[in-house]
Amino acid sequence: MEGPTPVSALIHAATMVTAGLFLLIRCSPLLQYAGIVLPIMAVLGAITALFSATVGMTQNDIKRVIAYSTCSQLGYMLMIAGLAQFNVSLFHLYNHGFFKALLLLSAGSIIHIVSGEQDMRKLGGLAQRLPFLYTVMMIASLALMGIPFLTGFYSKDVILEAAFTRGDWSSLFVY
Repeated sequence: MEGPTPVSALIHAATMVTAGLFLLIRCSPLLQYAGIVLPIMAVLGAITALFSATVGMTQNDIKRVIAYSTCSQLGYMLMIAGLAQFNVSLFHLYNHGFFKALLLLSAGSIIHIVSGEQDMRKLGGLAQRLPFLYTVMMIASLALMGIPFLTGFYSKDVILEAAFTRGDWSSLFVY
């Protein structure tokens, strides 16, 4: 989907992309009694996270990289919801919304400053030209990666802990 970057920030970080996951979290009492549905959700979430991250690494468009990163993070959220840890999924959903909105709005500012160029191979040397935007994008990227003392670390750490301590076949597979 192509659109202005502020619209992409709203769609990818806050509303449309995460609405389905939020609906799954709201339907958690029904899902807990659905038998095999939760383990299937966990496995599909893990596969989605891995596949989306892999495809995102091959992209050159800055907005596509961020969009595939969103898909990967949604895979994490679906995975942990599939392990019946709906509160952890919601925690990561909120954290993801903050640092993804920061990333997309910063990317939009960079695209605007460089006259619409979105190819990351042509965006070299921006740290010297735009030090504030570089710092903001670096902080948001570090939070997305899960570096300690940033919000992404805490939510991803809880995801890994919940997957490790559960002990059934689906949690061991996704861990």
